[in-house]
Amino acid sequence: MVRPAAAAPTSAPRFDAEYDVVVCGSGMAGLGTALFSRWQGNEVVVLEKAGSVGGTTAKSGGWYWMPNNAAMKKAGIADPKPDFMKLVARLSAPLTYSPSSAKLGLSDWQYDMFEAFYESAGTAAELLSDKGALPYQHPTEIVDYWAELPENKAPKGRVLMPLGAEPYNGGQFAIRTLSSAARRDGIAIKTSHRVQGLIRNARGEVIGVEATTAEGSVLRLRAKKAVVFASGGFTHDAQLRRDFLGGSVVGGCAAPSNEGDFLRVSSPLGVQLANMNHAWNCPVVLEKALARDGSLWGTFSASGDSMIYVNKYGRRVVNEKLQYNEITRAFWAWDGPRQEFPNQLLVAVWDQQAQDHCAQPNYGSFIVPPGNNDGHVIKGATRAELTKNIAARLAQYREQVNFSLAPDFQQNLEETIQRFNGFAHAGKDLDFHRGERPVELMFNGPNKAGSDKKNSTMSPLSDQGPFYATLIAPGTLDTKGGPRTDTHGRVLDVAGKPIAGLYGVGNCVASASGPAYWAGGATLGPIVTFAYRAANALHKEVVKDASA
Repeated sequence: MVRPAAAAPTSAPRFDAEYDVVVCGSGMAGLGTALFSRWQGNEVVVLEKAGSVGGTTAKSGGWYWMPNNAAMKKAGIADPKPDFMKLVARLSAPLTYSPSSAKLGLSDWQYDMFEAFYESAGTAAELLSDKGALPYQHPTEIVDYWAELPENKAPKGRVLMPLGAEPYNGGQFAIRTLSSAARRDGIAIKTSHRVQGLIRNARGEVIGVEATTAEGSVLRLRAKKAVVFASGGFTHDAQLRRDFLGGSVVGGCAAPSNEGDFLRVSSPLGVQLANMNHAWNCPVVLEKALARDGSLWGTFSASGDSMIYVNKYGRRVVNEKLQYNEITRAFWAWDGPRQEFPNQLLVAVWDQQAQDHCAQPNYGSFIVPPGNNDGHVIKGATRAELTKNIAARLAQYREQVNFSLAPDFQQNLEETIQRFNGFAHAGKDLDFHRGERPVELMFNGPNKAGSDKKNSTMSPLSDQGPFYATLIAPGTLDTKGGPRTDTHGRVLDVAGKPIAGLYGVGNCVASASGPAYWAGGATLGPIVTFAYRAANALHKEVVKDASA
């Protein structure tokens, strides 16, 4: 049970411990803010709700997208600020984007946040690296998700990755080096401490937190300068998902502790909320999401060339190689005459060739190699048997997901496959343009060696079984709505004024990116940057009076 934020005390509060800064959360946002603050001489404690550090960062690829970074400059890659601002404006505000206007059609808040990101990202990355907290590598082969747009003058080079990591496990490297640096530099880290209340003084300034330990005891910790929330979004709170994301998102691959704690803790302070309807979206394997499988990854790479997605009517409705945030939008298409969401779930269908040559154990691939957990895979010797088994699997989840195949699913699937096979032979997807963009090739996944296909993302599906399928649903990497912050990470009230002593960084606060997913690392890049900016701002805070 989450308690509301504590009211201003009527007598001097008793504290169990005192620090300059109390940080709530231990992912990139929390550890980053703690380190940047500690390096300025502040006494810092990190409180982590879960039993181990890392949050969602530990599950991620660990990429962080940093415009105009030092490695780009060293490599001779230009990243002009005017073009960068146009790129993120076009992606984040497609309805109002105006390249000729002073602020590009952005709100003042968005413009200021994007400008702050551009101006501080490189400095933040270098400081973490120089201090040994996050040494990086510069994988210049990684392309931006929107490399082809004319506004993108630096389609490669903005992504940094933790030194020594592979593209799929950088988050583990990042948390290892960040937490080691934190302990080395004297930051206290307390796991299994769930922050459930804010303590304010008589002037309404935030001066500490109440936290519950695993044993159930309540601790009151003073924050002489500031409390910083970095506790993640609300991916794993079903009620908040229904209220703000429309109800169709089944879960996601954020850390299980991401249950929207900051929303409840901060609400009594009159915080200003923003972008509550947006998330870092991705398709997920339905059965793993419903089971809250801690190993769940979003389907970053929909591997498989002889593989298609179809809806309840057996029809393709989307480019299967589209990047994950964009493909998720296909689930929400509304059929007015039928009064239904025909794409509420999608069914991935593939053949033995794809199973043999396109399987991979990472990037959230649902086509997995032998020896990996394939409980989510539905099999059939013929397409008729596969259809029957898909329907039976759906029936198992009827109470959780109201979705079933249409009576003509198999007939339409046969027609869909024949049409797709023609595209595969020709190398051109006339319906959805699969494989025509750089990012689609980057995330294509493995293929049969020596293949001379006209389009590497497509191969004809065989008419001979066995066949395979899995159920794909809309999910999130995490949500991106919450209390609005300014460019220094200060949480704002409904009047747009900073709440004294309260800061927020990461997915627990509103992201100015809105519906957009700029690139790989567009979650962690701003997180690193605003952790740095928040630490700089809170270092200048005066010590707050703890008396009534």
